[in-house]
Amino acid sequence: MMRNVDILIVGAGIIGMSTAYHLSLIEPDKKIVVLDKEDEAAKHQTGHNSGVIHSGIYYKPGSYKAEFARNGSQSMMHFCREHEIDFNQCGKVIVATEDEELERLHNLYKRGLENGLDVELMSAEKVREIEPFVNTVGGIHVKNTGIVDYKEVTEKFSELFINNGGNVIYNSEVTSVDPIDNQVVIHTKNQAFQAKYFINCAGLYSDKLAKMSGINSDVKIIPFRGEYFELSRETEKYVKTLIYPVPNPELPFLGVHFTNMISGGVDVGPNAVLGLKKEAYQKIGFDRSETLEILTFPGLYRMGIKNIKEGIGEYYRSFNKKAFVKAAKKLIPLLKAKDITPMEAGVRAQAMKPDGTLLDDFYFEENDYSVHVLNAPSPAATCSIEIGKEIARRFQEKVSKN
Repeated sequence: MMRNVDILIVGAGIIGMSTAYHLSLIEPDKKIVVLDKEDEAAKHQTGHNSGVIHSGIYYKPGSYKAEFARNGSQSMMHFCREHEIDFNQCGKVIVATEDEELERLHNLYKRGLENGLDVELMSAEKVREIEPFVNTVGGIHVKNTGIVDYKEVTEKFSELFINNGGNVIYNSEVTSVDPIDNQVVIHTKNQAFQAKYFINCAGLYSDKLAKMSGINSDVKIIPFRGEYFELSRETEKYVKTLIYPVPNPELPFLGVHFTNMISGGVDVGPNAVLGLKKEAYQKIGFDRSETLEILTFPGLYRMGIKNIKEGIGEYYRSFNKKAFVKAAKKLIPLLKAKDITPMEAGVRAQAMKPDGTLLDDFYFEENDYSVHVLNAPSPAATCSIEIGKEIARRFQEKVSKN
């Protein structure tokens, strides 16, 4: 059976559902459908992150990430207030643990000012007034940062979208995408949809769907598993807000950090370990076609050669709890191996170019009838309202051209 719709969105994570909600506001008369292969929303990246409302301090001024995080942190908190979703603007500290990191810390502070954020450069003594157990020689207080449950936010987007006349269909894995006469026919195992416009928010599978749609992109989604631990109840007192290290500017990962959770408890992590299949939630896991596709992508080796030391270190910490604790102890020296227990891992969908470049910004590709979100890792959840608005804007441009 063929079902006709105006707009079809694949992916019921926070980006897909924000996009659906914002489109339903500006196009109330359009038939909009969201498909997802899982049995509920936010089953992957959205449901496995640490719940941080990011400020945008890390990102290049003028980039999507910088602009969307600055505006997105405000719009996310406003949305939560409006819809009575629990959140906490607790702030965070980014700390240098040795003198060699101070230059990078100062550069990061300048970037925060360039991005228009409420940041304060602090001495070690001032940092310890906020986080008394931290090891530091200086830090930055980032006041725009908060915490929330992004699965709850996604469910609210879905509820509002459905109230506006939208439709979300679960257990509907896409098997093919066929462009026909400036429209697109999308097949699932159960039914087919003919849509005037197609929006790809499929996260880990977004490159696959883009290729199906006739998008000639050289971008490949490479999965990186992020492993988390949880502090014991007795040691939660070591962390009052959020504690982050000074990141390596050459990598898109922020390093092992400590995060108070909105539901209670404190997370430690994540690391960043190459996954050998799309949904690489387990340490050892393979999928014949996906593993082959990942391991034969030339960019992987070019990136690996440039970052071999960091890559080996991440794998070592993945399989050696003591090594993970050693990294965490750089921030909280009192921490012991017995104080942390493993939690469910997450998987980051990171776009990579054939030359090994990891895309640092959000990245979209499109044609006359489709928009594809091909890089939306952290801080995409923070930015979900702004990304949803951006995709809705692009949709309106397509409608005006046609």
